[in-house]
Amino acid sequence: MNKFTFLQGLNKSTLKVVIVLIGIAIAVGFVIGRKTASNNSKPTVVKSDTLAKAGTKWTCSMHPFIMKDEPGKCPICGMTLIPAKSGNDNDELGPRAMTMSNAAMKLAEVRTSVIKRQFVDALVAMTGKVDYDETRVKVISAWVPGRLDRLFVDYTGVSVSKGDHLVEMYSPQLYTAQKELISAIKAFEKMKNSSSEIVKKSTLRTISAAREKLQLFGLSDKQIALVERTRKPSSELQINSPVSGIVIHKNAKEGMYVKKGSTIYTVADLRVVWVIMDAYESDIALLKYGQEVEIKTEAYGDKKFKGWISFIDPVLNPKTRTVRVRIIVDNRKNLLLPNMFVEAVVKSKIGINNKVIGKNLSGKWICPMHPEIIKNKFGQCDICGMDLLSSDKMGLNSKNIQEPPLVIPATAVLITGKRAIAYIRKPNTKKPIFEGIEISLGSRVGDYYIVLDGLKAGQEVVTNGNFKIDFALQLMAKPSMMNPQGGGPIPGG
Repeated sequence: MNKFTFLQGLNKSTLKVVIVLIGIAIAVGFVIGRKTASNNSKPTVVKSDTLAKAGTKWTCSMHPFIMKDEPGKCPICGMTLIPAKSGNDNDELGPRAMTMSNAAMKLAEVRTSVIKRQFVDALVAMTGKVDYDETRVKVISAWVPGRLDRLFVDYTGVSVSKGDHLVEMYSPQLYTAQKELISAIKAFEKMKNSSSEIVKKSTLRTISAAREKLQLFGLSDKQIALVERTRKPSSELQINSPVSGIVIHKNAKEGMYVKKGSTIYTVADLRVVWVIMDAYESDIALLKYGQEVEIKTEAYGDKKFKGWISFIDPVLNPKTRTVRVRIIVDNRKNLLLPNMFVEAVVKSKIGINNKVIGKNLSGKWICPMHPEIIKNKFGQCDICGMDLLSSDKMGLNSKNIQEPPLVIPATAVLITGKRAIAYIRKPNTKKPIFEGIEISLGSRVGDYYIVLDGLKAGQEVVTNGNFKIDFALQLMAKPSMMNPQGGGPIPGG
């Protein structure tokens, strides 16, 4: 039987009595409840005079760096100020220091590591493509006006060796120059028995001038000797290849008349190629002349090619914010083809003072104009004759190689603008004490930063939980990463 069935079973007079009693009970309970709630909601009144005499500071629960000597309103949010806690151990520490219990450290997941000196390797990734070695590209041109009677290389891509004949051309000027040499030789032979030394010397000078003229027209010493021996001028000039390589351009056709200086062929020696890479602005400090580079291509899968940095462009591309890096690669197997896309990785070993170490070229002498010229002692370049420079002047660090730099994990550094802060744990204290220190950083190398100033080896630096320590200092109105001057009353507050 439910309550409704029970009420239906009562007579009308009894039902009225029950309803009246229920209403009285509800009214009494409502009154008692209001009184109880009113009594419980009364605030505990603390006399401000008593707190002020005790030296109590007043702060805002939303903005704890607001500190006043008297109660009032927060100048930022308008909330009523509350008494600040006193007797905290952190008040007796330095402006950037705070203490934590072991339990608080575990809760904040604070972890530390010992600062030490060690060599670190930075991996610099770059992309680019294979290009011709510009120093090994030669142009076959006409040294004298004439007609191209025969081209022995009919199309580009043909491989030629040094000394191979490429062109036969007819030149009236060349023919005349050969006749002048022959005439000078015959005149000298007639003057052999002459007693006039002046005439003999004059004839010899004429022969010498005729030879030089033929050399300027492109004839080799062997070809000039043949003219002198046979005494027959040739109407055809044979042009030979000055280098071994691949014909990459063909600029003429048989039967064409060409002027002096006209380009006929372009030959490139591909036994050594350049790889032109683009390096980001942030990686410039990690790249130095002479560093070894590993190169991979899509064509050969995981096969790696070795090269070394021979030039770093001194001008930054303002659009891509990159610099061009030239790498010299041995290509005697002819696997790397010009315009082939490649990926490269440079492993930079960083030494003291943020310098890149290059052991392979330490103590070497290098030509600044032709960096492929490397010698063990001072001298001149075999190509241009310039004085060689030491590897130190070329940007390589050959001193203090055994002294590693001071490094800290990247997670230990808080960076804001131009400032960098690390928190260290003070040694030999009863409770863990952490202090913030402004430090000077060098390059970031992988998961580490090079420390230039501010820290010492052996100190214990916070590697995890430093943001929480910094936030706690902010709540204490002490100097922190975001507020280097600390808290304190707001002016005019």
